[in-house]
Amino acid sequence: MRLLLLACLRAQTGNATTAARIRNHLEAAGHICVLKDAFMYGSAAEIANLTSSDKFDAALAIHLYKGGRLLQGSRIPFGIIFGGTDVNEDMKCKEKRQVMGAVLERARFAVAFTVEMKELAAAEWPDARKKIYVQSQGIKATPSETFDWYQFLQNAGIPADSGPVHLFLLVCGLRRVKDPLYLVEAFSEWHRKDPSVYLGIIGPAVDPLFSSEVEERVKRAPGTRVLRELPQPELHAALRCCLALVNSSSSEGMSAAILEAMDLEVPVLARNIPGNAAIIKHKETGLLFSTPQEFVALSKSLMNDPTLEKEIVTRAKEYVEQHHSWEGERKTYQSLVQRLQ
Repeated sequence: MRLLLLACLRAQTGNATTAARIRNHLEAAGHICVLKDAFMYGSAAEIANLTSSDKFDAALAIHLYKGGRLLQGSRIPFGIIFGGTDVNEDMKCKEKRQVMGAVLERARFAVAFTVEMKELAAAEWPDARKKIYVQSQGIKATPSETFDWYQFLQNAGIPADSGPVHLFLLVCGLRRVKDPLYLVEAFSEWHRKDPSVYLGIIGPAVDPLFSSEVEERVKRAPGTRVLRELPQPELHAALRCCLALVNSSSSEGMSAAILEAMDLEVPVLARNIPGNAAIIKHKETGLLFSTPQEFVALSKSLMNDPTLEKEIVTRAKEYVEQHHSWEGERKTYQSLVQRLQ
């Protein structure tokens, strides 16, 4: 089949990573899968023209609103993959909820990353329950072997020659829902007492206006940096060298960055929200915090307790291998796409 895959394709964002992986799975089954950026299209009519002129047999969209709305009235069969903010955030808006309900009604199937996400959607649209499948994200981290950690620190303006550096990496696209400023003040205060600790915020400027706000605030906060985004293999290599991955989102579907850190055996410190708590058991596979002060306290305990760190990363790696198998994800999508024939 010739398949259209619609997603928000800004570089280095979770949806773009997921889309690339799903395309890989479908092409391995012999399909032609063309990725298109949902942000490049303003209406369902534009997509209808595209599917007809480029002779697509079927379509898939990641994000029930951002991708799905473009498939309204589609003449070809399609499936939907929930993104996270669609079910967690967009559902609160009446107009978006109506659009998403209509799209879900027409979809042949839908995929939720977690049982919780499926239940949220099924509570709003009970008739769709039977067509919603749960498939967690499959993870395969690919760190670069030629990454230069000291050059990376130098580029970030972090002195690496005057003692140990404990870098915490917050990986996210810069937009409000990721709340990258949540920890900045508390972290900066900690850095004043312990100059070896740094917080690096790394990711694409998804919301340019908000990104400027983040950069301005970080300039005034010692010990914090906004870092230049990196290609994925280099980002994975940087993660391997840092003390922990940080997630401070106010809402999250299923964070690929958290799962990649777990796969790389890097400790994870994440804000205690439903999307994060679905994949992290506190003090077992990671550490969950509810306030900036708790984040600092947990970070200190991680730095001072090598046994705790070792236990967490070992169990997290086991969890990812068991529940986020790349091969399992491949089988699911190759099977579901047959429903579009």
